[in-house]
Formats: sequence, C-alpha cells, structure tokens
Amino acid sequence: MTTRTQARDGRPRPASGRTDDGALRLAGVGRSFGAVEALRDVSLEVPAGEVVAVVGPSGCGKSTLLELVCGLQRPDAGTVQAPRAVLMPQGDQLLPWLGALDNAALALRVGGDGRMTRQAARERARPVLAALGLDGFAAVRPAQLSGGMRQRVAFARTLLAGAPVLCLDEPFGALDAITRADAQAWLQDALEAEPRTVLLVTHDVEEAVLLADRIVVLSPRPGRVVADLPVALPHPRAATDPGVVALRQQALERLR
Repeated sequence: MTTRTQARDGRPRPASGRTDDGALRLAGVGRSFGAVEALRDVSLEVPAGEVVAVVGPSGCGKSTLLELVCGLQRPDAGTVQAPRAVLMPQGDQLLPWLGALDNAALALRVGGDGRMTRQAARERARPVLAALGLDGFAAVRPAQLSGGMRQRVAFARTLLAGAPVLCLDEPFGALDAITRADAQAWLQDALEAEPRTVLLVTHDVEEAVLLADRIVVLSPRPGRVVADLPVALPHPRAATDPGVVALRQQALERLR
C-alpha cells in the first residue's frame, strides 16, 4: 500500500511503498524538477530475480528512475512499489583512506541497525571480495586499484547491503573496452551466485543485450517507455552471436 506526502506546493504527492513478493512495480510515474519534466507516465513491472536494462538518450530520466525506486526521490505522479533497493551510482565512490575490505564492509557498518563490529563486518565481506577475484587486495586502498577492481569493490559493497533490488547506474561507463568486458563477465557470475532483482542503467545497448533478461527503452525527455524487449538468449552471450546482433539493432531502432 502506498502513502501520500505533501509536496512543496502543498498538494498531496504519491510516495513509495513496499512489496511483499519481491517484485518491483511502477504505475504512471511522473517526476519534474521545476519546469523540467524528467519522466512521464512510466509503468513497469519487474518480477523478483529479473535483470532489466534501461537504455535511452542522455537526460531522459534514467538516473531519476533509479533514485525513485530506491526511495531517494518521490514521484510527482503515479506510484512506486518495491522491496528495499540499494543504488550503486555512477563512479565507485570508495573512501580513499580505507582498504578494499573496509570499503566493501562499510555497507554492513552503516546499514541495518548499525551494530555490527568492524571485525564482524570484515569477516562477512571477505568471502564476497574473494568471490569477485579480489582475494589478496583487502588492505589495498582505492588509489592503488585498477578501475575494474574499484568497480568490483563497489559492487561488493552494494551486494553486502543485503537489499533484494540492486539499482546499478552505468557501473562500467568509465572503463576501457577490455576492462568493461571483464567487468560484465564477473557481474554475470555474481548474479548467478547471488540472484537479485536488478535495474541496470546503461548507455551501451550491446551491454544491455549481453546482461539483461529484458531491455526497457526510454524516449527523449520526458522519459516514457517506448519499448520493452525480452532477451530470450542463453548465457553466456557473445557480442557476435546472431541473436545478440539482432536485438542490439532492434533496440537501436527504437532509440532512434
């Protein structure tokens, strides 16, 4: 059930609600910033455990959509119903004075009831780092890690937050092509090991086809859903697979 809060103009504004079945539901969602309308009438349903990629032109409200799902913003129209969601924003935002292990474990120290000790958080985070190929880098600070390693630490922190929904905002946008391909592979492996509901914002249509179960295409601002494309292809997927090439072209045509 959703509740209502008062907007700045005094009118009731829809607020986010929680779902009990792990699904994510948006119905008629709109969001504006002053005279700028970012999103209009966005409706979307994501079953628990599904990976949905969101693509669209710059400025169409993709990041705003993630923040609405995470409860960091409230819609001006419509409703957002979701389990607890955590946002991995653009850039890793690691704390430069902490090693990789403590950066990852930070989600356990500041989340929930906040009563987990540093040692307990480290012990919980250590196997997650190892599973992401970072065993042996626990004490290494961000400045000494490669871009791909930093993203893995940030993803470990996101996983350790324990939320059933992960909102990933262009997590690989700053990486070179080779590192990006490696990062896509470990993300796929991590989600197979620990399935979550995922909203992945990306400007790379090929990446969307390689990783997602569905691709949602947004229009130019104000962002509206103009296509919802299923990706019925087995993993692992290669960029040269005919099915991947065909879906990439289909999504690009809808973007145009």
